[in-house]
Amino acid sequence: MSKKTNKFSAENFGKKTAETTQESTFYFGQQNFKWMLIGLAFIVVGFLLMMGADANTVDGKFDAHSWNDGIFSIRRIRIAPLFVVIGFVIEVYAILKRK
Repeated sequence: MSKKTNKFSAENFGKKTAETTQESTFYFGQQNFKWMLIGLAFIVVGFLLMMGADANTVDGKFDAHSWNDGIFSIRRIRIAPLFVVIGFVIEVYAILKRK
């Protein structure tokens, strides 16, 4: 009759085994980081596209009696938020992608 030993016994506490070294590997691989950087680039480009003069700025100076229609441009209202959303979707994909 052989005696069963528990692999989580006090005798083996603190000793590295083949199983513990394989479990301690990092979850994200090189592809995950590549996709994370691509997603981050999309987000940054989206926020940069949103930048520009505010509603009451003409030629770089504040003028309370004028209106700048540039705040409603297609670039600021449609394209820039689309880049940001695409960037966040890529980030989720990069996190959930298996190595």
